[in-house]
Amino acid sequence: MLAASTLAQGAASVMIHGPAFLIPALHDQVGLSLPEAGVVAAAPTVGVMLTLVLWGLVVDRRGERFVLLTGLGATALVGALATLADSTVLLTLALLLAGAAAASTGSASGRVVVGWFPPERRGLAMGVRQMAQPVGVGIAAVSIAVVAERQGIAAALWVPAVAAALAALVVAAVVVDPPRPDPRAERAANPYRTDSYLARIHGVSVLLVVPQFLVWTFAFAWLVQERDWSAAAAGGLVAGAQVLGALGRIAAGWLSDVVGARMRPLRWVAVAAGVSMGLLGVAAGLDAAVAVPLAVIATVITVADNGLAFTAVAERSGPSWSGRALGVQNTAQYLTASAVPPVAGAVVATWGYAVAFGAAALLPLLAAPLVPVAEERELA
Repeated sequence: MLAASTLAQGAASVMIHGPAFLIPALHDQVGLSLPEAGVVAAAPTVGVMLTLVLWGLVVDRRGERFVLLTGLGATALVGALATLADSTVLLTLALLLAGAAAASTGSASGRVVVGWFPPERRGLAMGVRQMAQPVGVGIAAVSIAVVAERQGIAAALWVPAVAAALAALVVAAVVVDPPRPDPRAERAANPYRTDSYLARIHGVSVLLVVPQFLVWTFAFAWLVQERDWSAAAAGGLVAGAQVLGALGRIAAGWLSDVVGARMRPLRWVAVAAGVSMGLLGVAAGLDAAVAVPLAVIATVITVADNGLAFTAVAERSGPSWSGRALGVQNTAQYLTASAVPPVAGAVVATWGYAVAFGAAALLPLLAAPLVPVAEERELA
């Protein structure tokens, strides 16, 4: 169950985040400006944002297996159609629809893990599942960027389409819905009306997602354009950093199991993310050699929070509401993330990469005191 859920989320991640690695090709081959290329790269995240809560509702009503099969199948189909797009408008629309389909894995694969693992092992298990996102980004970095440079954008778009199709086959063979209350039984209370715990986690996650997506989206372009790296070398570094980020998510989940809490480690990650992004901004401004390893460190730290917040939301909301709550969690993040490429592209075009990196450091530092450490309950 864990392997299939991780593969499903990883395939979705390739589709959702892979277009970011088309930015240099869109700029050089199609002639788009950085902000325009950023809009195309953001299209899948907009699609995700528009459908996450709806997919969560379907998960609560129909179950995880149904949603995973439907969503991954649609992702593969629309991804294949995107390779035929002969204009920027059609490509953007196809990527938006592909992101909308890929959003199905967010709540569904997380629910599979939460449903089949006990509390004392859930943080580690969810850390493994959450590593799918940076691993998917890493796969996209070493494949989509290089294929786009050598074979063109259409050829590169086959990578996420094939990944989604393979994941759908594995889900069909493996995934079984975990036990959950009968949806026809008495309706569970709305967890959002009980306290502000879930709302605060959503808010913290929104602040933390900005530096995460900024590094994901523009580290590759920064290495190619500012430091004169080849696409293959830059993609290799980004992929390696994403692998380390995946291991960081596992470590953060394991730590939360050890300390018996999700919120304290989340606050620690927020502080570390702010410091690392600030140092990266300074080093990039000085054009120092240490900027490259700092970019790797920032990549690792800024992705470590997702599993902690995701698990905490699922645990507090319960099986009757977790689909919708996880949909809200991811919608809030993707709503913010969809604005990062075009906004950050404009900042980079005006003031440079160093300012963009340094400004993003402020948000995790604002998030740290908002983490609801005192309101967390015993793990259950």
